[in-house]
Amino acid sequence: MAFSIRSVTKKLFIFFNVLAAIFFLLGCYGHFLNQETFWFTGLINLASFYLLMILFAFLLFWLVVKPRLAIISLVTMLLAWSPLTQLLQFRFSDDFEMKKKPTNLRVMSWNVEHFEIAAHKKRPQSKQEMIRLINNYQPDIACFQEMVASDTVPTAINYLPDFAKALNMPYYFYSYNIKLDYDKNHHFGIIIFSRYPFAQKRTVSYAPNNYNSIFQYADVVRGADTFRVFNLHLQSLRFSDADRQYLEQPNIDEENNFRQSRNILSKFKEGFIKRKDQSDRIKEEMKKSPYPLIVCGDFNDVPNSYAYYHIGEGLNNSFVKEGSGIGRTFSHISRTLRIDNIFVSPALEVTQFGRVEKKLSDHFPIVTDLYYKKP
Repeated sequence: MAFSIRSVTKKLFIFFNVLAAIFFLLGCYGHFLNQETFWFTGLINLASFYLLMILFAFLLFWLVVKPRLAIISLVTMLLAWSPLTQLLQFRFSDDFEMKKKPTNLRVMSWNVEHFEIAAHKKRPQSKQEMIRLINNYQPDIACFQEMVASDTVPTAINYLPDFAKALNMPYYFYSYNIKLDYDKNHHFGIIIFSRYPFAQKRTVSYAPNNYNSIFQYADVVRGADTFRVFNLHLQSLRFSDADRQYLEQPNIDEENNFRQSRNILSKFKEGFIKRKDQSDRIKEEMKKSPYPLIVCGDFNDVPNSYAYYHIGEGLNNSFVKEGSGIGRTFSHISRTLRIDNIFVSPALEVTQFGRVEKKLSDHFPIVTDLYYKKP
């Protein structure tokens, strides 16, 4: 009897180990599948870090109990080595040197969550703290998403010329759709700030012409060099406060659980499919660039997703090159969500990467230093 229980238990452990391996590989390589049909692979990819931890736990368990069965997890990790390096970096430190080398170009990307405009009357210091943080890093180029500002009303709370002066970046390019204005004085969009002039700038919009179907690029000229900078914000999941609360602290009400789960699942599906279409359009514009690329933005998706893989194909991710750990950039729901990225052309060497873990927005800003290796 004891032998039978031990045998069944062993088979169960092998089954769950193999199951975790299949799910992990499906999450890592699901971006190769048709996203409209296999959209659920995006859900599995969201759990990639946890699946990796399960595989690692099985690896240790088998090394102690039955060493030859450790090959299940080991082979899985080897098969997924390239996606795994996008997910996790094993460097011991990512200390960021604040003093920038004159030959380097410093780039920042940040979802600024409206620059706390809703709380301006109660907490006007919040915006000033955000501006001080940006100035501490002194980026040459800064790409912001969810930028609420005015380019025409001098009395507006977030008047763009005031921002440009405060950040010491006189050149800026603001993209928005007037149908989605924040209020009568402010728009809602994405913006590129720069210490260097623009040779060309363009907003790309397509049906349904909402916020997430807009992206922008600008050709930044530094001396004899020109770089094409893309700024984008892909489809968000549009989670309500109730959705977030449910994900972070599920309740035991079965009827409510079913309703909430179905609602959240539909938002996930819509998000995966829309980000696929948005990524395809962005990539088409990227291919037209005659200059080295810098692609910044809130991807609203994790490493190895379709959006991450498709937009980043042929480019280097600044976190992968010089970051460490998981690199979380979104402060809610899960500690594993790295959804903000800076991708660059291979001609731009990533010399350092930093993530500013200061909660002034629902995202953490990321910053990287780049050295242009001229052909």
